[in-house]
Amino acid sequence: MQAWTVEQPGPVRSGPLRRTELPAPRPGSGEVRVRVRVCGVCRTDLHLAEGDLAPRRPGVVPGHEVVGVVDELGPGASRFAIDDRIGIAWLRHTCGACRFCLRGSENLCTSPRFTGWDADGGYAEYAVVDECYAYPLPEVFDDEQAAPLLCAGIIGYRALRRAAVPPGGRLGIYGFGGSAHLAAQVAIFEGATVHVLTRAAHARQLALELGTASAADPTDGPPEPLDAAIVFTPAGETVPLALAACDAGATVAVAGIHLSDIPSLRYTEHLFHERELCSVTANTRADGTEFLEIAARIPIRVRAVPYPFEHADRALDDLAAGRLTGAAVLRAANERAVGAP
Repeated sequence: MQAWTVEQPGPVRSGPLRRTELPAPRPGSGEVRVRVRVCGVCRTDLHLAEGDLAPRRPGVVPGHEVVGVVDELGPGASRFAIDDRIGIAWLRHTCGACRFCLRGSENLCTSPRFTGWDADGGYAEYAVVDECYAYPLPEVFDDEQAAPLLCAGIIGYRALRRAAVPPGGRLGIYGFGGSAHLAAQVAIFEGATVHVLTRAAHARQLALELGTASAADPTDGPPEPLDAAIVFTPAGETVPLALAACDAGATVAVAGIHLSDIPSLRYTEHLFHERELCSVTANTRADGTEFLEIAARIPIRVRAVPYPFEHADRALDDLAAGRLTGAAVLRAANERAVGAP
């Protein structure tokens, strides 16, 4: 099968991705094999390719927003049938026995595995997954719309919950890419007033089109104090800006898996009056199920930017350079994305 692998991590312009031929995987016990139709391009893929996340093994196939159809069942697999359309996401295994799993926090499992990091992901024609960690996908979304929901959407949803926006509250969103434009729609649907702070003019325009109350540069700040904020940008210098814009009792959630150093914080300006700063780590399967249900109910508008399979490296380069408005999606080799019924 055709696939892209991370051979030597480095700046995306140096070509850390290599297009190659690999044997098609076979599903093991309790697993299903998926013929990939599309795979979303996530900022985590960029961090992996550039070495911000050290690869867990050489030559791994990135991609963890995988949409495809089941084409082979492993021994004992019975949750899905051949030709079912399903999604493969970032979280692919938890131990079920550590203190975090036992208390319902499997996102903090002490021995997790992740798609496109520990095991091959969706920048390929085929991928396998434990059926317990795959998602049935709402029919309201076509393949290209569904792909970004599987990480950008799920992580944005968990970040929104971690930010603890009060009913009718004022939420600031810093950065407005693939994840943020989905989380913003959930927040608006739930009654929040959303202010977007991002440097890119095209992203500010998209934010306003999606119904946010305002969109400005982060250095300009929101037009009113915030009850909560989510930092989606990987720039650590954004964190003090978000804290300073918050009202008393607000929470700032940092949604990225990688963040540059945060500058020094001044206690009275940034943290006093019970402001809180928290991180977001992976997700639980319950997060994924809840998010996909609410996404279909809204229904969320997904800004997907399709790329041919052979241009995966260009998609990462565009992501790194901030040229994307929305979420990049790779069309799998020899596949044509299928629309919603």
